[in-house]
Amino acid sequence: MKTSFLKFIFVPLCLLLFSTQCEDDNPPLTQEDENQELILLSTEIEDLANTSVCNDTFQCKFIAFGSKPCGGPWRYLLYTTSIDFERLELMVEGYNRKEAMYNTTWNIVSDCAVTNPPTGINCENNTCVAVF
Repeated sequence: MKTSFLKFIFVPLCLLLFSTQCEDDNPPLTQEDENQELILLSTEIEDLANTSVCNDTFQCKFIAFGSKPCGGPWRYLLYTTSIDFERLELMVEGYNRKEAMYNTTWNIVSDCAVTNPPTGINCENNTCVAVF
């Protein structure tokens, strides 16, 4: 009888103690840490986009890049179908969400000017050039 009583008390007590020991050892990120992450991610995205080339085979495209605190993108990123553009588009989508959360978390402000998308894109010397 004593053994089963101990099992009913001891086992739940141990589980409770172990579950409280699993606190997150990572301190929350600072604003500077989050900003550095955004800079690194932005560089990775831009590097990938810059490897693309346009010609008769590959089409120029653009995507809204960044998230202004007032809404809308900071700019439009040019790329072509010569790269893994689905990966690039997913990376940009993730970046935009992350920057929007950063803006909200840290109360970032900016001008509320609307950034217009290109009206067209030309391929010049195997490089996409935006037309406004």
